[in-house]
Amino acid sequence: MTIANGDFEFVSGLVQRESAISLPKGKEYLVEARLTPLARDTGLGSLPALVAELRQEASGELRRRVVDAMTTNETSWFRDRTPFEALGNGVLDRLVAARRGQGRVRVWSAGCSSGQEPYSIAMTVAPRLAAEGMTLDLVATDLSEEMVTRGKAGRYTDFEMKRGLSPQAREAHFSRVEDGWQISDELRAMVSFRSLNLAAPFPPLGTMDVVFLRNVLIYFDAETKAQVLERVGQLLAPDGYLFLGAAETTINVDERFTRTTVGGATVYRLDGKAAA
Repeated sequence: MTIANGDFEFVSGLVQRESAISLPKGKEYLVEARLTPLARDTGLGSLPALVAELRQEASGELRRRVVDAMTTNETSWFRDRTPFEALGNGVLDRLVAARRGQGRVRVWSAGCSSGQEPYSIAMTVAPRLAAEGMTLDLVATDLSEEMVTRGKAGRYTDFEMKRGLSPQAREAHFSRVEDGWQISDELRAMVSFRSLNLAAPFPPLGTMDVVFLRNVLIYFDAETKAQVLERVGQLLAPDGYLFLGAAETTINVDERFTRTTVGGATVYRLDGKAAA
């Protein structure tokens, strides 16, 4: 069933207001693919019936589920590898040297989906910090409450486990359960999951040494990208590191950031404090 123009405009406007995710013309197929199953699950039966119900509901569970359904939750373990290699070597070396007196390193995984990114960060960083007598403070956030719940649970299917996770990491950090794999209690305790809308003012998060904001900005329009980077810049430590996705940049969006390379990965730093 092809979504009517008026229904598509209503849904795209709703998603834009609630999440700042842009659904321009040409994305009708995406709305159809993601909301038709939701229409069936809710007992409404069809996409037109779902949109009609949305039009009657000023707020509530159905709107939340629609926004969740339209949020892209593509993720994998150690996605693209190079950023995690850079984090575990050059970036962490510098942060350990600078943070020894504080005893901890703070990392934010923004747009964490079902948890593979923050748990990959924990696997990369925690052993080195423990050897230095330091701790990891890792915050993971996502717009989708469903994804936050999944991340907290730390349980993954066989298919998910095969996407980027080595057999060695699986044996070290997971145990077999009836319906898949369960991450260790030790790693789960390192990550604090919470729901957060990047397009709205951030709640208090404290100063972050590293921010992973990877493959998130691509879904926003130019104005929202600038607003998000402005808020990220306010909480990033002066000598901190921002990781973006390969198709993302701060150039011509927020000129406070300088792009540089660490360990083969592109990273961004504030106020011209580029790595040597």
